[in-house]
Amino acid sequence: MEIKLHDIGEGMTQAELNHYFVKPGDKVNADDPLVEVQTDKMTAEIPSPASGIVKELIIEPGSTIPVGTTIMLLDSPHSTNQKQLNTRSMDQASVNPSEENRVETHKKNTDQKRILASPYTRKIARDHQILIQTIKGSGPAGRITDADVYSVIENEKSEINQASQPIEENTQKLKNTLPYTGIRKQIGKKVAQTLFTVPHCTHFEEIDVTEILQLKDQVKREGQSISATIFFIKALSICLKEFPVFNSSLDEQNGQILLHNQIHMGLAVNTSDGLLVPVLKNVPEKSFRTLQTEMKDLHQKAENRTLSMAELKGSTFTISNAGPLGGSTGATPILNAPESALMAFHKIKKRPMVNENDEIVIRSMMNISMTYDHRIIDGGSAIAFTNHFAELIEQPLSMMVEL
Repeated sequence: MEIKLHDIGEGMTQAELNHYFVKPGDKVNADDPLVEVQTDKMTAEIPSPASGIVKELIIEPGSTIPVGTTIMLLDSPHSTNQKQLNTRSMDQASVNPSEENRVETHKKNTDQKRILASPYTRKIARDHQILIQTIKGSGPAGRITDADVYSVIENEKSEINQASQPIEENTQKLKNTLPYTGIRKQIGKKVAQTLFTVPHCTHFEEIDVTEILQLKDQVKREGQSISATIFFIKALSICLKEFPVFNSSLDEQNGQILLHNQIHMGLAVNTSDGLLVPVLKNVPEKSFRTLQTEMKDLHQKAENRTLSMAELKGSTFTISNAGPLGGSTGATPILNAPESALMAFHKIKKRPMVNENDEIVIRSMMNISMTYDHRIIDGGSAIAFTNHFAELIEQPLSMMVEL
């Protein structure tokens, strides 16, 4: 039976093979994990479709392969080949003591308890060159947790520091490198491809967010908690309806600009592994409160690496909120291909401003950076889009009317 890389999510075309959980000769049951793969969005395990014995591992770990590639071969009772193998093995076992010993040895090996650990936990161990089977798990049923792995890492560091060799000699044994694998490697491939195939252009604007912050505080006093980002998202959904080319993608092969009927907002989330972009679906149809709840849930899942593939697919426009990170006054974000535009929000600062009466007043100001695909969007359209966005943010009551 051929075990192939199947599409584990909408639109997936390839994945990197991270790690095998089995080796040739291992006996597996249906749904046992066989191999871990990494897409450009997430880590996933491919389970065994049936019980059987691993016959051959075809693809080397670290290889990037397209969907449909045969990864390994499995001898299964459901195949004719396995039936023939079973008959031949039984005949040989009666006359071949070495074969009988091999089967008995294999039985002892496969009777051992399967290691329980999440793909991310396994990744931590691999990145630090630690054999996960040597770690004692503290979780339910002996499951190995992230904390268990980090504990081993700290113990090893302590042993190195306490070694009797001179400090200079110990230092030379430490690797001054970081792994370029998994999500980080996939991000690298995607942004490089996007940057060198799509002509990027970034438009900058300064927006007065004083009224939005006051409205946010008023809502909070009334017992609700709505972040400023949700107001930005709602304002963007209005702009995207009025300027649909910003909610589109280019089908260059067929010479078409695809205008998306729905507005699905990608949320760029910074994690220790790299950037993940979960998706808020059908933004215009949802209330502020619902969007707040869903956004918070997606952020937590991103930090815990529990996002499903469905939650990482389908965005039509992406936002990046650098403000909470102490972000700078500007940036030139790379598009989340195949989207046509992306907006980044930067740190909010109080500044002295001159109002319409030539009076100096203190206002809360925020810079935005909007990157767009210059093949289908012109500078004039970008200015009109950001101007309308600024009007909605600076006069939030007008946004409520349009909603």
